[in-house]
Order: sequence, then structure tokens, then C-alpha cells
Amino acid sequence: MSEKSISRKPAKMCYEHIGGKLGQLLVENFAEKGWIAKSKPTDKHFYITDLGQEEFEKLGIDISQIKSEDL
Repeated sequence: MSEKSISRKPAKMCYEHIGGKLGQLLVENFAEKGWIAKSKPTDKHFYITDLGQEEFEKLGIDISQIKSEDL
């Protein structure tokens, strides 16, 4: 399949983060799968769950590069 025959979808970057619809879909999907979660529904930030750590590693994503933070 040639590059011109594929409908391109944007994967927007906002600073060093994926934004836009792709970022939103990833967050929603990871939360539904239990890979990320919030301590309280009103929290702004997510954390990576133990299941998420295992699943991201299966995808070849080295989450050890993410610094721990107090949320």
C-alpha cells in the first residue's frame, strides 16, 4: 500500500506529550484496561498500575524511564 493511499491521522505533540484525539483515545483505552488509574475520580493525574507496568513492558515500553512522583 502506498503512502498516498493511506488516510493520515494526526498524532499531535503538546510539549513532550501526545495530545489530540490520539492522546485522548490512549488514555481512555489504558484506563478501561486498568493499565492506568486515578487515586480519586477528581484527580487530574493518572498513575501506572501494576498490571499496566506488566502490559507496557510486554509492548516493549521501558517505563523505568518515567520518574516517580507524588500525585
